[in-house]
Amino acid sequence: MKNSMRRVAIITDALARGALWVAGIGLVLMTVFIAAQVFWRYLLGSSLMWSEPVSVMIMGWFIFLGAAVGIKEGYHLSFDVLLYVIPERGKKLFYSLSDLAVTAFGAGMMWYGTSLAINASRNIIPSIGISGAFDFLPVAIGGLLVVLFSIERIARRLADLPTARFGDAALEE
Repeated sequence: MKNSMRRVAIITDALARGALWVAGIGLVLMTVFIAAQVFWRYLLGSSLMWSEPVSVMIMGWFIFLGAAVGIKEGYHLSFDVLLYVIPERGKKLFYSLSDLAVTAFGAGMMWYGTSLAINASRNIIPSIGISGAFDFLPVAIGGLLVVLFSIERIARRLADLPTARFGDAALEE
């Protein structure tokens, strides 16, 4: 099982790296678009009608993709107080319960994000002329990644492989 999980880790690492790149590029683009809007409005006395809706849409992408990568890398919220007093075997159980809760939340994101995207698909965003579904796709795709990364964390624990946790040293396999 360890070898299988190492192969899975190669795939999920690539997905996380890709999501992080998309999120980073999105953050840079949003910053450029907002700066351009400020320049156009205050220095040229005009306005870029598309900059605000495009920036908000891009923000959704980098928030949800970045959050999913945070799950993979162990940066999601957790309650650690009880973990300081229970034995190591109990800690693994609580970590897995936390990952199951996160998996359920990610599944909800997928389900409702997809539903919202489908319901908004016929609406056209006037200033950019694309479907309103693009506003909700990051919720669904981010949810899918949250589910994948959470399941990977549980499977790694079952295979007796380390999982990333906030504050821990880098993982070595």
